[in-house]
Amino acid sequence: MIITAIPAGFAAGLFGIGGGLITVPILFYIFSTAGIEPQYLMHLSVGTSFAIIIPTSIVSVVTHHQHKAVDFSVVKDYGFFVIIGVVLGTILAASLKSKPLILFFTIVVYILAFYLLFLKEKESELKIKMGFPAKVFAGVITGFISAPMGIGGAIMNVPILKFFGYSINKAIGSAAAIGFVIALFGVIGFFVSGSYLKANLPFSIGFLNIPAFLIFFPITAFMARLGAKASHRINKKKMTKYFGIFLIVIGSKFLFEYLTYF
Repeated sequence: MIITAIPAGFAAGLFGIGGGLITVPILFYIFSTAGIEPQYLMHLSVGTSFAIIIPTSIVSVVTHHQHKAVDFSVVKDYGFFVIIGVVLGTILAASLKSKPLILFFTIVVYILAFYLLFLKEKESELKIKMGFPAKVFAGVITGFISAPMGIGGAIMNVPILKFFGYSINKAIGSAAAIGFVIALFGVIGFFVSGSYLKANLPFSIGFLNIPAFLIFFPITAFMARLGAKASHRINKKKMTKYFGIFLIVIGSKFLFEYLTYF
């Protein structure tokens, strides 16, 4: 857990993600080797990941805000619809098995990765045009998809914000803030659903594993600050491609999880 928390935190700050893309597969493996009931392996990994994302995203957002790379207006507009999506996604996660969710997530990640890799950057700053319908649709969808997977939604929100005219740095910073909203309501949802289902998992409250949370969050929060600072020293065009390559790696990891999942 300690070894994994270091790159998870750095990637969280660098790309504006919550770190769930890394922590969920690792927690899944750790909990499976620890003998956790297979039926709730993914649920426990996701719920614990959301708890870790909360302090990590706070550090990431503060650091990006210091570089004036967070648009709180879009976060505010997004917020309500993201919460609706998270609630619906949490209900879905509590009723479905893990394998189809892993496959769906893998497909989404690959699509977004190739979009960023083949995206042609504009030399001049684009005018931001994100209307109310787009915010409603994007907010609900990203919240809905993020909830079952234990992620902050930046893998979707960064490409979406880029599409509507945000620079890569501001897209990453704003996505990190949106990720905080997703994580906050996600952890509440998995706490409630775990308690409702009476999972009774060891060292856990609902679908939140206490030891994993206490080990991860101090390290990820510290590393997130370093990653966020690094993101503002890298060329914007390169950052877009690095994010795309990062998604290819994560998508491949989840594809492997799907193929080997029993």
